[in-house]
Amino acid sequence: MRSVNLSFYTLLIIHFIFIITCILLNSEFHAAESHSHKVKYLPGFDGPLPFSLETGYIGVERGDIQLFYYFFESENNPKEDPLLVWLPGGPLCSGMSAILYEIGPIQLEDTDNFEILPKVILRQYSWTKSASILFMDSPVGTGYSYGTTTHAKYTGDFKASRNLNEFLRKWLLNHPQFLSNALYLGGDSYSGFPLPLYFVDMISGNENGLQPYLNLKGYILGNPATDKLIDGNYQVAFAHGMGFISDEFYESIQRTCGGKYQMVDESNKECKKQIKTFEWGLIGITTVMVIENYCNIKSLRLPEISHTNRRLVVDNDKNMLHPKQLGAFNCRYERYLLSPRWMNDVSVREALHVRKEPFVEWKRCNYNLSKYSYEILSSVPYHVKLSAKGFRSLIYSGDHDIIVPFLGTQAWIRSLNYSIVDDWRRWVVDNQVAGFTRTYANRMTFATVKGGGHTAPEYKPKECASMFRRWIQGEPL
Repeated sequence: MRSVNLSFYTLLIIHFIFIITCILLNSEFHAAESHSHKVKYLPGFDGPLPFSLETGYIGVERGDIQLFYYFFESENNPKEDPLLVWLPGGPLCSGMSAILYEIGPIQLEDTDNFEILPKVILRQYSWTKSASILFMDSPVGTGYSYGTTTHAKYTGDFKASRNLNEFLRKWLLNHPQFLSNALYLGGDSYSGFPLPLYFVDMISGNENGLQPYLNLKGYILGNPATDKLIDGNYQVAFAHGMGFISDEFYESIQRTCGGKYQMVDESNKECKKQIKTFEWGLIGITTVMVIENYCNIKSLRLPEISHTNRRLVVDNDKNMLHPKQLGAFNCRYERYLLSPRWMNDVSVREALHVRKEPFVEWKRCNYNLSKYSYEILSSVPYHVKLSAKGFRSLIYSGDHDIIVPFLGTQAWIRSLNYSIVDDWRRWVVDNQVAGFTRTYANRMTFATVKGGGHTAPEYKPKECASMFRRWIQGEPL
């Protein structure tokens, strides 16, 4: 009996020591994995920032992956306004791209002098006027985020989902004042593939008791790549509607290919030939915004999903249509050259509290995609799961984008087979038609942005800011 008691107490002591050790290790881990800093000044901006900005790293996968973020508190009422987690497309496009060029409160002033540091100016139509926004350099390899091991540097749709789930719960533990705020996920372009998965995984985490509980309410997607076949198959119809191909060619390619232009059977040589003719016919067209002048700069690539092999349109021939270079105002893509010039400046990196070691060169979009695995061919099944659970969603399309044409987005939304509760109608900003919208019984709102390109807020900032404010506040567009 005595030996039994001794064994019991020995085990009890061992268990107690184990618990204390775990607590100590856990506290050290949390202290090491989270580094946040308030940013009050930015090089190129005159005076202190008129909003609250925080940057930092949070470690996931035992700290092997360090994810960088930029957090802007709402300029309205951060205690009650929603919290939006924004994930740009690419994949591997930095959250700072969305900040500077789409929906953040700052932007870089246009200049054709790349020798000097660009000036930073305020954006009038920032989405931070309606919500707090957590912009991500996610997944690993994006922006300032990095992996500390060779294995950690490889990622894909599913791994990125696990990492983001872990990141967000840790971030909220460090920011408990936002635990009760309504939480939304948002993104555009390639984010249309993994973001619905992220949302589903986060719901599963809640249901399985992961802490803290995520107060998820809905999601937002702009010109979202959703299904390779659907998105690609509607590019031809879009091109015909825009007058890029003739009636006769449209009827011929429809007949030859049966309306299917992706994964064409090798035996259908005539269809493949006509697809190639179609692709060559788009040379000289700016596919992300078809009514803008074409710009060909070798150091620039088509943004977002052009290198994912998920679209029909090929990159334009690098040896054709070289416009005269006149400066930043000559070409929208030249503006994208300003951001790496600014973000890699020593003073900017110090202001943002970017780690000096290891040195990570910031790129707007990291096109080293050999380390990324494309694992989701269609996100429609995830939309089905989210619809069944009644979450709100806003799907919007800049209507002059041929990469992910609004026709394809409408098609997969119709395939969900939900009844219409608010039929097709215009939505208006300042007494002008800003687009058209429709709402479904699954609480999904679809909206076109008239005159918008692939990243609609970049082209129509005022209209998109109004759209976001109305939707996030539960108002009809």
